[in-house]
Amino acid sequence: MLFHEIYGTYYRTVEKILTLALQGTLTEQTLKHTAAETAFSESALTIVPALKEEKWQLLRPDMTTPVRCIPEMPVTALEKRWLKAILADPRVSLFDLPEIPELADVEPLFRPEDWVVFDRYSDGDPYEDPLYRKRFRIILDAIHQKQPLQIRMMNRFGKPVRWYVMPQRLEYSEKDDKFRLYTTGSQHCQVLNLARLTYAAPCSIDRLRETGEEAEEPCQVVLELTDERNALERVMLHFAHFRKTARKLDEKRYQLTVEYETADETELVIRVLSFGPFLQVKEPESFVQKIRERLIRQQKYNL
Repeated sequence: MLFHEIYGTYYRTVEKILTLALQGTLTEQTLKHTAAETAFSESALTIVPALKEEKWQLLRPDMTTPVRCIPEMPVTALEKRWLKAILADPRVSLFDLPEIPELADVEPLFRPEDWVVFDRYSDGDPYEDPLYRKRFRIILDAIHQKQPLQIRMMNRFGKPVRWYVMPQRLEYSEKDDKFRLYTTGSQHCQVLNLARLTYAAPCSIDRLRETGEEAEEPCQVVLELTDERNALERVMLHFAHFRKTARKLDEKRYQLTVEYETADETELVIRVLSFGPFLQVKEPESFVQKIRERLIRQQKYNL
């Protein structure tokens, strides 16, 4: 582990609890609330009894503490170097984080050019483009505020188009190195690559209602995976941006149900075929037929 456990979530949770105790504001209710909100969802089942029963001798029954000073946990040099390395990732610039003066003279633990990533497309999103970053922040804010958007992009014929949509979520694909926006309100643009957008701005809910269309139901394909040669991990990576569920059938076989939009069907067929005998389509029959047709074409052209 890069970070020592003393700087982990449990210790930070107890730090906040002891601070409240020293301030004289700790009650049984705030104890449970702090443990539930600061740590993991199940952590309250461990932290609260350990403190109340004095297994950890840090809290008295009257909610006071024998600790005399507010605990502090400074960041180590190794942690600073790791943080400096993470902040150097061009994707971090999308979130408009403030500069951290304490890291100004810190040598990063690694640099982006130190990483060599295999099996990833080379035409990733332009994270350093100021206009791309501006649109990303507008979209992210609209998702948080549940605000409709007016978006513009170039269609496949090179003509500008405009739609009014309700943004739902952003999703990052490790394989494609791209962000995608999931929307409702228009059946023409349910899933969008952010790099293709040329404009994004908030709009009124009335505008969305005027042009709204019934959303198209997503398609489903059921796959059976044989986990050999690390196939399960590779499939999860290649299908990362699709909504999916997995069910274990036995020690080596898994059933995957993948949801996709009609526009992504060809791409999905290609990805399924790339796994050869380790990934078999079980249903629907229409998808099986598309696999057969593509295999026949490949055989015809000796591919």
